Amino acid sequence: MSKHLIGLTLIDAPYSALNNAGMEASQATENIVAVKKLQKGRNTYPYVSGQAWRNWWRTTLEQEFDDWHNSPIEREKKIAFTAADPVSYDDDDVFGYMRAQSEMQGRKKVNLTVTRLSPLKCSPLISIASQIPTNDFGVMARQEGDPVPYEHQFYSCVLQGIFSLDLAAVGAFSNINKTGYLNIADSYVPKIQDAGGIQKDEKSPWVLPKELRVRRCQQTLNALSILSGGAKLTSHLTDVTPKLIILSVLDGGNHPFMNLIVERDGVGQLSFDALREVVEDYADRFCDAIYIGKRTGFMDELHADLTEFANNTSLPCNVVYGSPNKVIIQLAQRLEEHIGDAP
Repeated sequence: MSKHLIGLTLIDAPYSALNNAGMEASQATENIVAVKKLQKGRNTYPYVSGQAWRNWWRTTLEQEFDDWHNSPIEREKKIAFTAADPVSYDDDDVFGYMRAQSEMQGRKKVNLTVTRLSPLKCSPLISIASQIPTNDFGVMARQEGDPVPYEHQFYSCVLQGIFSLDLAAVGAFSNINKTGYLNIADSYVPKIQDAGGIQKDEKSPWVLPKELRVRRCQQTLNALSILSGGAKLTSHLTDVTPKLIILSVLDGGNHPFMNLIVERDGVGQLSFDALREVVEDYADRFCDAIYIGKRTGFMDELHADLTEFANNTSLPCNVVYGSPNKVIIQLAQRLEEHIGDAP
C-alpha cells in the first residue's frame, strides 16, 4: 500500500455564489445566473464542483510559489490538452493529464496517447445542510434609457469537501504500454534521466529526485492555507481557505474522514463519536498524528471539546490541535518522512 495525505475541509460561505451553472429561465427577468446545486429528495444543496475546486488549487499554486510552474494549454480543433510534461510542469505531475495524439510513421498510424491519473483527488464541496439559494434582483441603470434588469443566485452555507494526495505517485511515471499505465512515451525517458530520475527495474516506474517530489507535495498542501478563487467575488467576496480542517497520512487509499461532519437540525456538526471511532479503527493505518485546525470565530462551540480530545492520552494516535494554518504547516514539514527515495 502507498501512503496518502488525506484531509477533510470546511469552507464558510456566508453570502456566496462560488460556482455558477449558467443561465436559468425566470418569470421576473429574461434570465437568471443560477448557482450549482443538487437535489436529495426534496432538499436542495448548493455545491462547488471538484473541477472548480481543483482549478482554485492549481491557480493558487502558480500564483503563490515562484518555483511552481503550470503547463501551457494547447488546442487542436475541438481538443485541448496540456503539454503532458511532468518534469517541466508541476501541475502535470500532481493534477494529471491526458494527451490523445497519433502520428504517421511511414504507412502506419501510431497511437501516441499518454495518460496520468491525478495523484491529487478531491470531492465536490457540498453544503452540509440543505439551503434554497436566494434570488437577488439588480439593475444596470448607469446608461441612458430604461434600466436593464438582471438576477443572480447566492447562498449562505458551510461547504464540506475531502481530498487525498497519493504521496508515492507524485514524481513517479510508468511507461508500460497498458491502459492507465502509459504515463510517458519511451521517447520521454531521456528527459526524466536528465532531471535525475531513476528506475529500479523494467517493471518499476521512473522516479524523480526526492527533493523535487517533497517540494511538490509540501506546496500542494501549503496552498490550502492561502487558497483563493470562486465566482462573483466582486459582490460576494468569500474566503475559501479552510475554517475547519482534519489531516493525516494514511497507509492506503480509502478516506475514513468522509463521514465526520453530520447535519443535526439544519446545522453541520463534528461528530466526536465518529472521529473517535475512526482514530481507533484505523490506528494501525495512520502513519502520523491526526491534525485538526479550526479558525477562531467559526464553530467556536467545538473549541473546548477539541482541546479535550487532543489531550486525551488514551487515544491510540496523537492528536494535534491548533489553527488551520499552523497544522497545515506542521504536517507539510513532516511529509519528507513519508516520501521514500523511490516507490
